[in-house]
Amino acid sequence: MRPKHGKYDAVVVGGGHNGLVAAAYLARAGRRVAVLERSAHTGGAAVSALTFAGVGARLSRYSYLVSLLPARIVADLGLNFRTARRRISSYTPVGETGLLVDSGDRARTAASFRRITGAEREHRAWAEFGARTGALARAVFPTLTEPLPTRTELRARLGDDALWAAIVTEPLGALIERTFTDDVVRGVVFTDALIGTFTHAHDPTLRQNRCFLYHVIGGGTGDWDVPIGGMGALTGELAAAAVRAGAEIVTGCAVTGIETGAVACTDTATGAASELAAGHILVNAAPYELDRLLGRARGPKPEGAQLKINMVLDRLPRLRDPEITPREAFSGTFHIAETYSQLADAYRAAAAGSLPPALPSEIYCHTVTDPSILDRNSAERGMHTLTLFGLHTPARLFEADPEAARERAVAAALARLDAVLAEPIAGCLARDAEGRPCLEAKSPLDLEREIGLPGGHIFHGDLAFPFREDGEEPGPATRWGVATGHEGVFCCGAGAVRGGGVSGIGGHNAAMAVLEDTKSK
Repeated sequence: MRPKHGKYDAVVVGGGHNGLVAAAYLARAGRRVAVLERSAHTGGAAVSALTFAGVGARLSRYSYLVSLLPARIVADLGLNFRTARRRISSYTPVGETGLLVDSGDRARTAASFRRITGAEREHRAWAEFGARTGALARAVFPTLTEPLPTRTELRARLGDDALWAAIVTEPLGALIERTFTDDVVRGVVFTDALIGTFTHAHDPTLRQNRCFLYHVIGGGTGDWDVPIGGMGALTGELAAAAVRAGAEIVTGCAVTGIETGAVACTDTATGAASELAAGHILVNAAPYELDRLLGRARGPKPEGAQLKINMVLDRLPRLRDPEITPREAFSGTFHIAETYSQLADAYRAAAAGSLPPALPSEIYCHTVTDPSILDRNSAERGMHTLTLFGLHTPARLFEADPEAARERAVAAALARLDAVLAEPIAGCLARDAEGRPCLEAKSPLDLEREIGLPGGHIFHGDLAFPFREDGEEPGPATRWGVATGHEGVFCCGAGAVRGGGVSGIGGHNAAMAVLEDTKSK
């Protein structure tokens, strides 16, 4: 496809969910907008796919849960999209039992804490910690779709200077270690600081703090919900909303260069080159890729650090713990090898260049909460999907021999899973039309190759704290956290301040910056 016009008020580079959000807002405001997408379809990492031949399960192949998507974006754009809350927050196998966090039954959760830790203390600390992070979520989340507050403004809005210091100025490990004493409980808390982030509890850069912050504030509650219909349901709705508003979506169109007021692009089918004039250019790509498009020197390449394994099962596996059913255990986040000490050991191994011997991972089952991603036959047979997200598997571990390294990582992850089950997971895997087990794995290098994430980094780079420093006199792009240092070119993806996760916030804020910028001129 080729663009219909030679000039647009705004050109959006990349048709991932953030780019679609930006396009929909700007088109609704009466702007002429084009979205240029290199691949044959929109959606980026937030897509669904029939991954295994002859198996009727539409998997959320890359991203898989929703927390940071503001309800106001869904309402503003008229999206027919819902999420479902998971009652079981998490389950962590420990020997023949496990630590259960049941958000609908405090007494059951307390009993589980007593069983694992031998005392009441850790559950009391857990409840108090949850109350404080809940207040953090309620204070911070509403600001994500407003102009960036200053550091002082956001600190005052929270009204808890001790928590502010623990999250914003000192390594997160200090807070965890003075709050909790049990190794399992500490690990469950700390995993929120490691999703897509290769770091440790006492990292002085505080990248763990920033990751933790975004993982506990979503929706003002910190809940991570299941997208009804899968991730593709969201991006399908966003694309439809953008088109309804008048935006033009051009697939098979690769952007090859950007400068103020102009976008160079190529038709991927024919090789035909063209140049579009644009009042604003919104880039839904990693800052590392933006530097290439602008022709300026690149900074360090981001490095992703996760292993994603997608599975379809004939049935859920049996557990060792008789106190919980497989449906409950896998409906929330199922933690494996994620005690605080195991996470530290795994980081040290990976940082030294070795695959962690006890690979940390977390698992959940989409179909327990939302069976709609299964076709009728698969649902009636009792089939389920299972998603495993492995931590501390940085891209560097896969570079020398990508295929062999991925195989070793998958074997390590499944071995750790088998160690906490009452039966091997291999015996539960469904088979596709060719008789092959329904299992696929994605390393950071796979994410780079397949969906263009530099280094396979799911956040496009390290996350940023959601504030600006005091004393700045920002223009619209800086006020909204979407500045690129290049006039008329805004970041509208995960690399924006307050970007990351399936949120649409980067797209929303870039659109708001464009509207503010054009109003002031």
